[in-house]
Amino acid sequence: MNNKTLMENLRCIPDFPKKGINFRDVTTLYKDGRCMKIMLDEMYELYKDKGITKIVGIESRGFVMASALAGRLGCGVVLARKPGKLPSTVIKESFSKEYGVDTVEMHIDSIKENDIILIHDDLLATGGTALATYKLVKHFNPKNIYMNFIIEITDEGLHGRDLFKDLVEVTTLMTI
Repeated sequence: MNNKTLMENLRCIPDFPKKGINFRDVTTLYKDGRCMKIMLDEMYELYKDKGITKIVGIESRGFVMASALAGRLGCGVVLARKPGKLPSTVIKESFSKEYGVDTVEMHIDSIKENDIILIHDDLLATGGTALATYKLVKHFNPKNIYMNFIIEITDEGLHGRDLFKDLVEVTTLMTI
């Protein structure tokens, strides 16, 4: 979609968190009311007729738009968090990263089989965290799953979308 206002307000920080990485900082979009409205409107149009019952927000920047869109759609929000952040019984999925192993957790009672789920995060790059979250959601055997990201990075040889080919419909608001 690459809305002009969103593109103009997205901050890029070179060499963060390490040399050679161009960090896309969505906080500049979150702090601008026009950008929030554009993102929410675009996401609402994508999902208003899909019957979404819960949105899984991935820690932590995914919580922002997951919550805003859930309010607009009238559905629930489920948190996919780093280990030790959820107070009740959890299920977990570990995944490899370029510098080690990480884990995502969700409450064991988060999703029911009759739910239609939208998984949301701010950024799709390598796709590791999103894939682990997708696997967690699949554990619950919901009716259907969709995935959405604000930004998809493809300009640095990253192909996170390829992980989801033939698994789930993936949409993004911006492709860089």
